[in-house]
Amino acid sequence: MTTRARGICTLALYLFAVTVTGCSRPPAALARATWSPAAAANYLDARAVWWVNWPHAMRDQGTFCVSCHTSIPYVIVQPVLRAALSQPVASQDELALIEDVRRRVRLWKTIQPYYSDEGYDRKGEESRGSEAVLNAFILSSAAAQSGKMDDDARMAFDNMWSTQQRNGALAGAWSWLQFDQEPFEANDSPYYGATLAAVAVNIAPENYRSTSEIQAQLALLRQFLRKEAEHQSTTNRVMLLWASTKWSGLLSQREQEEIIHEALSRQQKDGGWRLASLSWRWRGWTAKSLLNAWIREDGTPMSGKSDGYATGLVAYVLQEAGLPRDNPQLQAALSWLRSNQQQDGRWLSESVNKRRRKASGVGLFMSDAATAYAVLALLEGDQRSQASLPESSPPYNFSSASATTNHE
Repeated sequence: MTTRARGICTLALYLFAVTVTGCSRPPAALARATWSPAAAANYLDARAVWWVNWPHAMRDQGTFCVSCHTSIPYVIVQPVLRAALSQPVASQDELALIEDVRRRVRLWKTIQPYYSDEGYDRKGEESRGSEAVLNAFILSSAAAQSGKMDDDARMAFDNMWSTQQRNGALAGAWSWLQFDQEPFEANDSPYYGATLAAVAVNIAPENYRSTSEIQAQLALLRQFLRKEAEHQSTTNRVMLLWASTKWSGLLSQREQEEIIHEALSRQQKDGGWRLASLSWRWRGWTAKSLLNAWIREDGTPMSGKSDGYATGLVAYVLQEAGLPRDNPQLQAALSWLRSNQQQDGRWLSESVNKRRRKASGVGLFMSDAATAYAVLALLEGDQRSQASLPESSPPYNFSSASATTNHE
């Protein structure tokens, strides 16, 4: 019996057990629980230090690669955490990451890509495309904090636009590293990368997005994001929704509401979301895609439980998109997040591709991203509550955005 066949047999038994126990499970309690931003900050700092010192992250000329699972979420959450913890300046760990990116941007024409084509197929091109977007995103985020576009940020954007695809299926996007690792390095991850590029351009200060020299590239990016939107997984569509909150006019109000309804319809009984259920494409699904929602490529079954990455990401983006703070499904999600922080400060999430040892450095990758997005969602929720914002944030009115939860 093959690994995949054994996994299918295990899945059948697992789904039977879930069905039997799920029918008698009471609704999740919505009681508020405490959580610790300081513990989350300590966990994220420790993981950032681990990453930059991990031998497998080392690259050419004493630099290291940045990652979608650890580095990008870390950059996004740090300004918010600093404000919550009354820390006026960036930590040395954050500055070290940004300085390494600056160095690679300055050495772009001579430094080796993350991966070469040797032993791989097109990994050099995929590396350049991925890194160009990630570098621009990180330096644009730093520039947004200072309010000034420095030379390194502009150079990072120049590198990004120079690697943008002009023709073919990816016209408007970038070649992207593919190691069959959802949601960051898989065959649908170029769309994820394109949403990051869209956010980077639209958070850049000094009205960078209006620069005449980039309008053709921006139009191509917008065309790609819109053209491919209907074919994407829910996770990618949530990322598109996030980009649309930064890029006015990228989506119409109706299109935003469609994604919100889609995300809410995938919410689980306990108030959270499950990454495996969001990572496969519900439109035009096949038996294989359904199987991938329950069985990893290595044949191991996945839990039916909600996880920190999916719940944190969706809850954060829904708030960014203006979902009313008193929406019961949003409140259920925030309650789940408050109740599921671990003692070491993290939120749990696992790979949907391979079973990894949970306590290992690699096994924590998804928990790194989960922790950052959980913090973003909770601090956004706390800020909205304290500010007593109106039920919906103008110019959008998502008061009707409610859906029946998915009882997986």
